[in-house]
Amino acid sequence: MGEELSGLSVKDLQHLENQLEGSLKGVRTKKEQILTDEIKELNHKGHLIHQENLELYKKVDLIHQQNTELQKKIYGTREANEASRISHPNYTFNNGYDLHAPVRLQLSQPQPPKNNAPAKSMKLGLQLH
Repeated sequence: MGEELSGLSVKDLQHLENQLEGSLKGVRTKKEQILTDEIKELNHKGHLIHQENLELYKKVDLIHQQNTELQKKIYGTREANEASRISHPNYTFNNGYDLHAPVRLQLSQPQPPKNNAPAKSMKLGLQLH
């Protein structure tokens, strides 16, 4: 790559170096701008998804309240409260701080299933009793 540079003077090489540095600076600036724009867009999408999640949580909670009210009308207050407590969907979680804070998830390798069945049932694929 540098073979054609052998005939250039020091002044020409300095000029070429300045041009390369300027071009490299432009490339780095453009790259930084693109990455900054992508980060802003992803943060915006994350915020929208979080807002949608909050709205869905509210809808599920409203449906649960309506379901409880219907159960009260049908079964009476005591039985409806017990049925509501038992049948309440497990859509809530606690991250230790704020129930409405975004949760960061991380993928992990699947764990092999724990198999306590005898080896014979594994060979057959289905064991009838």
